[in-house]
Amino acid sequence: MRVFPTDHNDHAGGSTAPTRGRKRRRHRILIFLAVFALLAGSGLLAGGYYFDSVPTPSDLELPESTTVYYADGRTPMATLGEENRTIVPYDQMNDSAKQAIVAAEDRTFWTNKGIDFSGVLRAAWSNVTGGQRQGASTITQQYARVAADLRGVTYSRKLREAVIAWKLGDKYSKEEILGFYLNTVPFGRGAYGIEAAAQTYFGKTVRRDAPPAKQLTPAEAMVLCAMVKQPEADPADPEGSPGYDPRRNAKARQNSIDRWNYIRDGMVKLGYLTPEQAADLAYPDTAKPIDPNAGQTGLDRPTGLVVNHVLAELRRTEGFQGKTDEAIRDGGYKIVTTVDKRVQDAAEAAADIRRDTAPEAVRGQPQNWQAALVAVEPGTGRVLGYYGGGSGTGADYAGWYYDEKGQARGFGQHPPGSSFKVYDLAAAVQNDISVKRHFDSPETKEFPESGRTKDSPAGPIRNAEHASCQPDCALWEATVASLNVTYFELTEKLGVAKVIDMAKRAGVDSMWETVQGNPQPQRVDLRDKPAAESAKRFSTEVGIGQYGITVQDHANGMATFAAGGKRAEAHFVRSVTKDGDEVYAEHLVQTDVGLDEEAINQLDWTLRRVKAAKLDNGWDSAGKTGTWQAGQSTTQNVHTWMVGWTGALAAAVWLGTTDGKPLKTKNGSYEVYGSNAPGPIWRQFMEQATAALKLDPDKYRFGNPAFPADTPPPVTNRPAPTTTSPTPSPRPTPSATPSDSSASPSPSPSDPPTPTPTRSPSLSPPPSASPSRTRGPR
Repeated sequence: MRVFPTDHNDHAGGSTAPTRGRKRRRHRILIFLAVFALLAGSGLLAGGYYFDSVPTPSDLELPESTTVYYADGRTPMATLGEENRTIVPYDQMNDSAKQAIVAAEDRTFWTNKGIDFSGVLRAAWSNVTGGQRQGASTITQQYARVAADLRGVTYSRKLREAVIAWKLGDKYSKEEILGFYLNTVPFGRGAYGIEAAAQTYFGKTVRRDAPPAKQLTPAEAMVLCAMVKQPEADPADPEGSPGYDPRRNAKARQNSIDRWNYIRDGMVKLGYLTPEQAADLAYPDTAKPIDPNAGQTGLDRPTGLVVNHVLAELRRTEGFQGKTDEAIRDGGYKIVTTVDKRVQDAAEAAADIRRDTAPEAVRGQPQNWQAALVAVEPGTGRVLGYYGGGSGTGADYAGWYYDEKGQARGFGQHPPGSSFKVYDLAAAVQNDISVKRHFDSPETKEFPESGRTKDSPAGPIRNAEHASCQPDCALWEATVASLNVTYFELTEKLGVAKVIDMAKRAGVDSMWETVQGNPQPQRVDLRDKPAAESAKRFSTEVGIGQYGITVQDHANGMATFAAGGKRAEAHFVRSVTKDGDEVYAEHLVQTDVGLDEEAINQLDWTLRRVKAAKLDNGWDSAGKTGTWQAGQSTTQNVHTWMVGWTGALAAAVWLGTTDGKPLKTKNGSYEVYGSNAPGPIWRQFMEQATAALKLDPDKYRFGNPAFPADTPPPVTNRPAPTTTSPTPSPRPTPSATPSDSSASPSPSPSDPPTPTPTRSPSLSPPPSASPSRTRGPR
């Protein structure tokens, strides 16, 4: 509405004439000042054009949503960002939004000079009279104002908007300016730009190369463009001035319909629609309900935990170090993860024990039961599947990471029990201790050197299982039966440092020690110091799995053995790009942990005899179960494991409780072990994942050991490992091997920092690990 004053008729009576005259003179003066301001403004325009520094589209860093993808680079995993924005180049947009926005906001856009001079005059008059600030009229001026606001500058006068608009119109084509506008303006619900709006309101896209059914229609575009006038409700009067979101309330819906009709009329006048097409067009009542979290999708799913690890990993890279999470989330990046959608689906189907897809043995169990699973690709360290819990906003039972504030998050460390014996066995074969070497393996045995005697508080070491070979068992027999006495003696012979060194080289980056007087185990960064130094913080019980490690580390350790002793860093990010340019790419490096072919063959040969590791799909597999008891109990367990590998995939599964209480079935039984709880999860996952990957099992066969000497020479040291570029490829030894084999992998984090993970107040801490005994599979 124009606000210029108009003259009134003279009133009768001479006494009022001087007053009327003074009013006329005052009005004329004000008009003159307004015109002067306009003319001065023209000078300002010229001066501003040549000398004033104004932001142009190329100068702007518009907040844009970052999208996290699965490994295929096409399937979205999550959308991040305070502002939900996805920029689409103008020439890649279909015509629906282009036409609707012009009909809604600036019907002379294609012919005007980008500046509404009458609007500038109104603004000048308003400035003089103290009237209400006038809004921009043209799309170019609207964009100029939005651009200025994004730079944190408040342009209080329309003349400054005109400066930018003039410069924009001189430098850019109409198509470019319209593209800038459509990618910039807010549409409500946190959606900035037409693509984010199309996704948020209708679940569609403006991309012209999308299938027709997925593209935004003209009628839907008109609903969205109606909202530009008032994207959000007035905070001071949300009911009386609700804006144009049809799902906000009845008044907003009517506002939307009225403006939709106005836009439709403009579409006809501009020739975008024929009168007949307009008459046939119906208002689309299909906008989605308002979702306050629409801009950040996917974080409430299990893969939301993957996003946490992705951000933590990127913060440690050169390109992102020092950047805030906000800068990453709003940076418009395309992050491609290592997680394979097929493997992830298999992981969630097996490890989410609340689903009907989980193995029957773990379905419908008490609410405090919790499982975690991590799968790693041998030879590359790529985390192919990660299940640490049902929600990305909840607890992570598979690993840990540092958040933006440097706080350690995650609950992924658990005593591994007998599943840790894989590292003992690897250290043994590395040091020429054959798996056929015999050990004294009675039911109980004292070890004075380690302080485990009948007179010590913890007592002698006891076997939780029995084997027909006792009391004289070969190492492979003791492994299959999970005899603690044998493995305690093996650890003593090797030395704690060699066992820790093997675990460290394979992929166990962190281990949690029990500190006297501290109720919570404390994290020790194994990679931060030599194994001999770390060993001082742990006892011989390390060999039977007393000290906590993460599911992720354990899976990476298993991947190292699956790759023939070649360790790669476990990681979650394959690449990061922005506007098509690569910002970050994974760097694949392998480190030889010092196991020759014979050692690997003996490791495979032994662990494929573990019954729980046998797969029914024709793949060679190897693995190990593990169980850790609750406190001093000999009948109740709180941590159970299954870890192992094939030549193509390694995985670790943990099943325990969220409150640290013993595992008790829905039927009241405490008979819960690695073999009958995490074992079925691991086997189902490995069978479904390998089937989904469609790999040929014959290319990944295990080799047969030669057993050069059943009584090898004394323990010797191996040379230091070497580092090479990885060449992930099928295992090259398709030899005939026993049919009753299978194994399980263990995860590994990518070199996390040092602080001890914090625990949520809502979760009770786990019971302190007891050094008295570990329990094996049953």
